[in-house]
Amino acid sequence: MSTDILLKRRSIRKYKDTPVPEELLDKILEAGTFAPTGMNRQTPVMVAVTNKEIRDILEKENAKVMGDETKKPFYGAPAVIVVFYNPEVYTSFEDGCLVMGNLLNAAHAVGLGSCWIHRAKEMFNTSQGKELMKKWGIPENYIGVGNCIVGYPDETPEAKPRKDGYIIKEK
Repeated sequence: MSTDILLKRRSIRKYKDTPVPEELLDKILEAGTFAPTGMNRQTPVMVAVTNKEIRDILEKENAKVMGDETKKPFYGAPAVIVVFYNPEVYTSFEDGCLVMGNLLNAAHAVGLGSCWIHRAKEMFNTSQGKELMKKWGIPENYIGVGNCIVGYPDETPEAKPRKDGYIIKEK
């Protein structure tokens, strides 16, 4: 069994200005749909954005939440996948986190870079965010889990050392 895909994936914070081919994006999204969910309810919802205008709006909303609209928290990635969860379902937040994990690993598996960008919850509490949710048909009670930015990496970061005490074994 090889765990290379999992061990070699890194968070990418610098991207080439090359669009993500739709067939690769579809593979990543499909992997997201196979993330485990509580009682197989499959409650998370993903929205894939490759439209530059909408992607830029999302990035600007994210920067506003950070308190600095001049920042570029999507690091030039040409695609973003927003994951939402249904707060009425007990395991839905955790399910959404597992979807994010699958997206990140799948991006690496198909030769792309990715990074989990926080602040989706706050982004979609804004009037602009609520407007986009309505446009996409996302129920208004759903909450953003995270933004998975995706693109061709323009960096190859090294792994940081794993912390001491990360694993405890009881035999």
